[in-house]
Amino acid sequence: MQKITVITVCLNVADALDKTLADVTRQQYDNMEVVVVDGKSTDNTPAVIDKYRDRIDVFVSEKDNGIYDAMNKGVRLATGEYCIFMNAGDTFAANTTLADIFNTHHDEDVVYGDVIKANRNGQMTVKEAEKPRNHHRMYFCHQCAFTKRETLLKYPYDTRYTMSADFKFYKTIYKQGHTFCHVACPVAVFDTSGVSNRQRAKGLKQNIMIVKKTDSLPARVRLLPKLYFAYWSTKARTTLKNIRLKRKRN
Repeated sequence: MQKITVITVCLNVADALDKTLADVTRQQYDNMEVVVVDGKSTDNTPAVIDKYRDRIDVFVSEKDNGIYDAMNKGVRLATGEYCIFMNAGDTFAANTTLADIFNTHHDEDVVYGDVIKANRNGQMTVKEAEKPRNHHRMYFCHQCAFTKRETLLKYPYDTRYTMSADFKFYKTIYKQGHTFCHVACPVAVFDTSGVSNRQRAKGLKQNIMIVKKTDSLPARVRLLPKLYFAYWSTKARTTLKNIRLKRKRN
């Protein structure tokens, strides 16, 4: 049975952290390690961590330089063969998710599955992950990916990209020839209230920067128009939304 490390990074998100840790500790898998990296929270987060202290294998609370710095720290603290990042607010799709996936031995660098998330009507639906390729965006949800710790250590998250370091990481390792395996089942329920959803334009802008920096000219010609369209469409929708809100307040 392969050892899996579940890493949760947090800062002042006590309620969301409680939800995630309660779910993680219900996993029916005998070789799971739980690592919590807290950025020195000042809310009720320490009390939540104390609540689950007997189920947390490694815990650290100290200032960091953002979410990806904390994730890099979590990887260094982990001892599992594979790591998965469950952000505060996210949950596994089922209590048997780890057992269902790792009842078969895996040796790929990344094992990833599908995600459950709310659609535009607020209904929870399964979004199927796509095939790995050099793309202009993530083709699976980060919370649905189990990545070998040795690969994460070899290519630590680039903390200069505060919204898109995961995009750069998976793009890099794909282009370097690392192996991927898609398991056709939901892995996580994605919390759409997270920073990546609230600041989508910023994330898209960083994706543009990463493509410009890491891709060849033919790849840039193929990928950048899609990114620029998504970026300006998002900016326009945000502007219209702000105008409507301002009118309502007036």
